[in-house]
Amino acid sequence: MLNWANRFNIFCLLDNNNYSFEQPAFESLLAVGSVRSYTFTGKNDLQNFQAFIDENSSWLFGHFGYNAFSNAYKMENVSEGFCKGFFFEPEIILKLSNNNIEIIKSSIGHEILLQQIEETTEVFGENIIPFKPVSLLTKEKYIEQIIELQKHILRGDCYEINFCQKFYVSNATINPIEIYQKLTAVSPAPFGSLYKLNNDYCLCASPERFLQKKGNILISQPIKGTSRRDTNTTKDEESKIYLQNSEKEKSENVMVVDLVRNDMSMICEKGSVHVKELFGIYSFPQVHQMISTIQGILCADKNFLQAIAACYPMGSMTGAPKQKVMELIEQYEVTERGLFSGSIGYITPERDFDFNVVIRSVFYNDIKKYLSFYAGSGITFYSEAEKEYDECLSKSEAIMKVLS
Repeated sequence: MLNWANRFNIFCLLDNNNYSFEQPAFESLLAVGSVRSYTFTGKNDLQNFQAFIDENSSWLFGHFGYNAFSNAYKMENVSEGFCKGFFFEPEIILKLSNNNIEIIKSSIGHEILLQQIEETTEVFGENIIPFKPVSLLTKEKYIEQIIELQKHILRGDCYEINFCQKFYVSNATINPIEIYQKLTAVSPAPFGSLYKLNNDYCLCASPERFLQKKGNILISQPIKGTSRRDTNTTKDEESKIYLQNSEKEKSENVMVVDLVRNDMSMICEKGSVHVKELFGIYSFPQVHQMISTIQGILCADKNFLQAIAACYPMGSMTGAPKQKVMELIEQYEVTERGLFSGSIGYITPERDFDFNVVIRSVFYNDIKKYLSFYAGSGITFYSEAEKEYDECLSKSEAIMKVLS
């Protein structure tokens, strides 16, 4: 199915890998081809995108870049990879659940469509020499940046900041379909995605939901708090218990929860925003994560796009207070984020939606042969720079393993 979809310039696969986070609507959903599309320009996008949506009640798939709704970066355009935002109405939509395939929409006959998919030959990459990604920051420089950020915290400029570093490989040759399948085998995640936009690919193994809307109910599930898994059962359980009881990790998590509650309160009915689950511990193949769930009722006079904009960019990938932290991110991170810490997802004809947080993701351009990925962590006054660096490596462990 994915090799068939790769013939098209645009496709988006959303895959929950059989996790059940707030009752997913499908096992996987594939959107292929484009009937019409909207590209964010950085000028009046809220109004223009809303007008695009109102033209037709249809399914839409696509992404919001980190800077889709803000002036976090002075740069008008991202120098590489995905644009600020892009959405498309697909030609074909396939929904997979259990052992069933449902054709939600197709521009060709269903029998012909299924025959085309079944007759597609799987393509595998050539045996090439494994490559090792390198960081734009040395470990020493990373530690220096953390120390500088903690000076801002000490001065009271902010309380917590998500600081990220970029890893890259020049002249890399990969088969994105094959690498995505390997990535999800090593690190299955509830908000996985394989997204192609012309020559750019995002191979995403995200464990985090940004925002979901069902009817008038909004749900956000920020992640903040990480501990490494261990093959030794006893040590793994100790790591999980450490995360559950760590005052540092809980303080990071509750700061983000408060930030999300504040964002949601601007577009939800008064008194409806509440914490459905606080400090939930969820285990993934490489790490244990602390996840909280915040829920609210969307105001009748607010549309779904206003809801997304009010909460964007997500608190778990910025910090508190959000605007000041975004200014510090621009000052101290050595490259723009682009689609990293942005969001990929779908909008239904009924204006429901579900969007992830783009983390644990590989970005690849098959013309430039340029591959990159990012890793970050939440920095507080109590953070130890060496441990934060190790956390970045833990989060990128699955990607490193697949690429090597």
